[in-house]
Amino acid sequence: MGSLKVHEFISLDGVIEAPVWTADYPFGPQMMEAVGGLTATSDAILLGRHTYEMFAPAWSTRTAEDDPGAPFFNETAKYVVSSTLEKADWNNSTVLGPYDPEAVRELKQRTQGIYVSGSATLVRALLADGLVDELHLFLYPVTLGQGQRLFPEGADGQKLALTTCERFEGGVAHLVYGPAAD
Repeated sequence: MGSLKVHEFISLDGVIEAPVWTADYPFGPQMMEAVGGLTATSDAILLGRHTYEMFAPAWSTRTAEDDPGAPFFNETAKYVVSSTLEKADWNNSTVLGPYDPEAVRELKQRTQGIYVSGSATLVRALLADGLVDELHLFLYPVTLGQGQRLFPEGADGQKLALTTCERFEGGVAHLVYGPAAD
């Protein structure tokens, strides 16, 4: 069974929406290695509709010369969770339909690893259903004051266990969480 690994860029106040604010910080070799490690162990990408609609036009035209991550995003099987999207045109994309934890469990059974990026609504559901094996937060030393948060006000609390913590240039911290031991 494959593991499901989530990757989020997050501000100190928990905002993950439209992380264009990360451009003010270096995306150096350590961070490239960390993100590359996530994609290297994955043979599937799971995305919510909004993230799919942002990623498809951005990645589908890139080549390895443009960005070393382009082959992973363009060649890897992509699965989109959506109750409104009827078809997915980006290479190797399949619409799974509305969120169904059993469908995600079945996908985990068929894959070596699943990579999830962005997709806040989907990630919240995956966390609530205990389907996330690793939550990789790239924590930026900035507060934004507004924007969609990974853990919104009023959401059920969850316990996680910190498994890895490393510091990158520019003050970005890479925090990896897994399920808390009962």
